[in-house]
Amino acid sequence: MSFPLLTVTAAVPAVGAVLTAAVPAARRTAAKWLALLFSLATLALAVLVAVRFEPGGARYQLTESHAWIADFGVRYELGVDGIGVALIALTALLIPFVIGAGWNDADPLETSSSRWRPTQGFFALILMVEAMVIISFEATDVFLFYIFFEAMLIPMYFLIGGFGDRAHAGTDENAAAQRSYAAVKFLLYNLAGGLIMLAAVIGLYVVAGNFSLQEITAARAAGTLDMATNTERLLFLGFFFAFAVKAPLWPLHTWLPNAMGEATAPVAVLITAVVDKVGTFAMLRFCLGLFPDASKWATPAILVLALISIVYGALVAVGQRDIKRLVAYASISHFGFIIMGIFAMTSQGQSGATLYMVNHGISTAALMLVAGFLISRRGSRLIADYGGVQKVAPVLAGTFLIGGLATLSLPGLAPFVSEFLVLVGTFARYPVIGIIATIGIVLAALYTLVLYQRTMTGPVKAEVSGMHDLRLREVLVVAPLIVLLIGLGVYPKPLTQIVNPAVEHTMSDVHEKDPKPQVAVEAKNGEAAK
Repeated sequence: MSFPLLTVTAAVPAVGAVLTAAVPAARRTAAKWLALLFSLATLALAVLVAVRFEPGGARYQLTESHAWIADFGVRYELGVDGIGVALIALTALLIPFVIGAGWNDADPLETSSSRWRPTQGFFALILMVEAMVIISFEATDVFLFYIFFEAMLIPMYFLIGGFGDRAHAGTDENAAAQRSYAAVKFLLYNLAGGLIMLAAVIGLYVVAGNFSLQEITAARAAGTLDMATNTERLLFLGFFFAFAVKAPLWPLHTWLPNAMGEATAPVAVLITAVVDKVGTFAMLRFCLGLFPDASKWATPAILVLALISIVYGALVAVGQRDIKRLVAYASISHFGFIIMGIFAMTSQGQSGATLYMVNHGISTAALMLVAGFLISRRGSRLIADYGGVQKVAPVLAGTFLIGGLATLSLPGLAPFVSEFLVLVGTFARYPVIGIIATIGIVLAALYTLVLYQRTMTGPVKAEVSGMHDLRLREVLVVAPLIVLLIGLGVYPKPLTQIVNPAVEHTMSDVHEKDPKPQVAVEAKNGEAAK
C-alpha cells in the first residue's frame, strides 16, 4: 500500500492540537512553539502534495479508499485535484502566520490560577481547524466531507466566543456578551445550513445508492444514474444553501461581520481566508460535479445574488467606521466575485474564481494581520481614532498600504489576475452582469484609499504619537505575504498550471464550452457571406 500522504497531511495538525492542549499550564511558550512546529510540518507535507501532484495526470490523485461504514455505503475516500491542491497549500501556508500573529493574543491576563490554560487551548483549536479544513479539501466521499464540514464549526465557535479582541474588551463593558452573540450567530447560521445539507446528503444516497463523488459523477456521465429533474434541483438547493452560508453569499452573510469584528485578528483571518473557502470550493466540487443540470438551471439566480454581494458588500464597506468590519464587508464583496466566476460557466471564470480563493486568502491575511497589529497598539478599532500613523510607524503603514492595494486588485498584485479572469469569463457569457460587477472595483478603490487616508495620513494624533513600528516577529509574519502578493501578481503560472486542468474537468461535468468571441463569430459570418 502506498504512503497515505493525504491522511498524514490532515493528521499532523490534529496530533499537534492534542499535544499542544496537553502542555502544562505554566509552559505557555512551549505550547506556542509546539503549535508552530506542527504547522510548519503540515506546510512541508502540503508542499510535498503539490510536488507529487501531476497537473496533466488523472483528475483525482494521491487517492485513498477504505471501507468505513459499509452497511450505509460510507467510505473513507480521499483524493485531490488541482483546485484542492491549491487550497490545501493556501491553508497550510497561512496557519503558521496566524500562529505567529496571535503569539500573545491568548496569554491569560491573570496568572494566579496554575490550571488556567487559554494559551494552549487557543493554539490547539487553530490546529484542529486546520486539520478539518484540509481533510474537507481532500474528501471525495460526500458523507465524509459533510462530517468535517460541520465539525469545524465547534473549534471555530470557541475561538470566536472565548478569545475575543482585547482592544475592544478594554473599551466596551459588554464585550463578552458581544463575543458570545457573534459566536452563537456564527454557529446557528452554519448549523442551519448544515442540517439542510444533511437532508440533501441522505436524499443523494437514496437516489445514487452510495456517497462516492467519483462513482456518482462517473455514473451520471455514463447515463446509468437516472436522477429526476425536480429531485436533482432539490438536492442541489440543499447543498448550495449550506455552501452559500459558509461562503458567505448575500443575504446569508450577516454572521460574518459580527464574527470577524469580535474575534482576534488572527482568528478573523482563519474565518475568511481559510474556513470560508470550504464553501466556494464545495460549490465547484459538489454542486457542479453532482448536479450539473440543476447548477445551470440555478445559474441566473445565483449570478444575481453574487452581483448583489459584490455591490452591497463594497457599499457597506465604504460607510464603515470599524476597521475590522470594513475588511469583513470587503470580503463579502470579494466572495461575490468568486461565486460569480464559478457560475459564469466559463474556463476563465472558474480559473479566476479558484485563483481568487487563493489570492484573497493571502491579501486578506496581510491586511487583517497588519490591522490587528495597529489595533493592538492603539487599543481601538475605530477609524476615527487614528491619524498620521505613517509618520511614526512607516513600516506598519507601508505594509498596510500594500495589503489594501491588493484588496482593491491593483495591477501587479496577485488579486488583479484573478479578478480580471473572473470579469472576462463572466462578460463572455453574461455581459450585463460583468459590466455591473465592475462597480465593485470602483467602490473597492474608494473604501481602501479612504481607510488608508484616515488612519495613516494627516496630522499625528496625540494617542498615536508614541506608537512603535512593527517588531521583528510582526515583520516576519507580514513580509512573506507581501512577497507572495507581488510574486503571484507578476508570475501566476505556478498556480494556473495546477488549476486549469481541474477547471477543464469541471466544465466537462456541466457539459459547457467557452463561448466564442463575438468578433470572431462576426468575422466568420462575414467571410461566409462573401
